[in-house]
Amino acid sequence: MGGHGHGPPYTVPHYSQFQVQGIPQLEELEKALAKKGLKDPWIRNETWRYHPGFGTRFQRARKVFFRGFPLGLALTVATVGLRKMFGSDDHHGHGHDGDHH
Repeated sequence: MGGHGHGPPYTVPHYSQFQVQGIPQLEELEKALAKKGLKDPWIRNETWRYHPGFGTRFQRARKVFFRGFPLGLALTVATVGLRKMFGSDDHHGHGHDGDHH
C-alpha cells in the first residue's frame, strides 16, 4: 500500500498553516460568535474550504458531478453510432404489425 514504494499518496499539512485571519467569511463568523459570548475552537478546520487550490463551492461541485461526463458522453455517442452502423435493432417482433383486434 502507499503507491508501490513511491512514498505516501498524500501529505497531511500541519495544522498551523491554516489560520482564520485573512478569510473574511470566517472572521465574520468569529465576530458574530463573540457578540454572543461564544467561541468556536474548531473553526480553523474549515479554512481549507477557502484555500485557493480547492476552488469555489461551485467549482468543487462541478468537479464532483461532472468528472466523468466527457468520457460518458463519448462512450454513449460511440455506442449509438456502432449500433446504427451495424444495424443492431432492439425492436424484437412483438406481433403488433399494425393489425389491432
